[in-house]
Amino acid sequence: MKHPTFFDFLTKSSIKTRLTVLVAVLAAVISLPFLFSARSQTRPRTTANGNSNTGRPDEVVKVDVDLVTIDALVLDKKTARVVGDLQQHDFVLSEDGVKQTITHLGQDSLPLSVLLLVDRGGCLDPFGTEVRHAAHDAIARLKPTDEVALMTYHDEVELLQSFTRDRGLISEALEHVPPHDEEAHHCLNKAFFEAANYIQSAGNPIGRRVIVVITGVTRDFDCLGGPSNKTASQAVYESGAVVSAILPRTGEQRMENGIMIWATRVGSLGGAPYMDVQTLANETGGEILQDKPENLDTTFATLIGHLRTRYNLAFVSTNKKRDGTTRKLKIEMGQATQKSRGKLVVKARRSYVAPRT
Repeated sequence: MKHPTFFDFLTKSSIKTRLTVLVAVLAAVISLPFLFSARSQTRPRTTANGNSNTGRPDEVVKVDVDLVTIDALVLDKKTARVVGDLQQHDFVLSEDGVKQTITHLGQDSLPLSVLLLVDRGGCLDPFGTEVRHAAHDAIARLKPTDEVALMTYHDEVELLQSFTRDRGLISEALEHVPPHDEEAHHCLNKAFFEAANYIQSAGNPIGRRVIVVITGVTRDFDCLGGPSNKTASQAVYESGAVVSAILPRTGEQRMENGIMIWATRVGSLGGAPYMDVQTLANETGGEILQDKPENLDTTFATLIGHLRTRYNLAFVSTNKKRDGTTRKLKIEMGQATQKSRGKLVVKARRSYVAPRT
């Protein structure tokens, strides 16, 4: 029989007691930042050209050819509905403030490599029966040419099913997800590092790569013995994967996530490093969707629909220097399109790393 968890204590104690304990915990976090910063760091990730990267969020993806490809999701700001009938002339693309010529625009023309990443740690289990059922339904909505893999994580990361187009294998893997361990940590730094490396090495080289994390928390401190959040983030950006998340929204789950957001925010003042799923989603053009567990079948279907209706843009940069520099990207709608369609929101990768000679 397991001992009561810290979360149990928080939910069953008075507000005054909860605040007192949380303040004490956060004070301890702030006073011991060296435990995180010194022991959780690893050697910076090194690219093929031998240069060490610092893992800044704007260092997104390294390309080995001059053709740059970008995935973009376009939504109506008022209705949040997908806008799926745009043409090449509707888009305006710039690199470091210089307008670029879009050479190709496609939609749903490339197969997907979808890596499901399921959280098994923390106080509450985000992968209950209803969420599992929603995942089954979502996988069934993919095209036969799309491939899926399944990973789980807490203190350690486990690949349950490698990439496959066999939906039966994925369904079986979803039914054999390991039990939730409330005494384990979330270890987002380990999870995303392993996920990024796997999808980069095993994902379809001509397809679009997506990491979908099913979790109850969007932030956690770096776990000791793993790569730093910067190293893990850099691995994600270099993989070229879009990061999205599905969160079951219950009162208890929202409280746990709220506590982690608060704790990491205060802990960061003392230098304690943490991983933020929202940042990964923002930088890669993904999204975080949440709803009540009983409604997640619809939410999951929405996510799959968004993945299917993303635009694929390509261009050759006017900056011909092969210097390995980070270049800012901006995609927006042309003035004529904005006038005729109203306000549209574009979710897309924000930068890339140029090739190096």
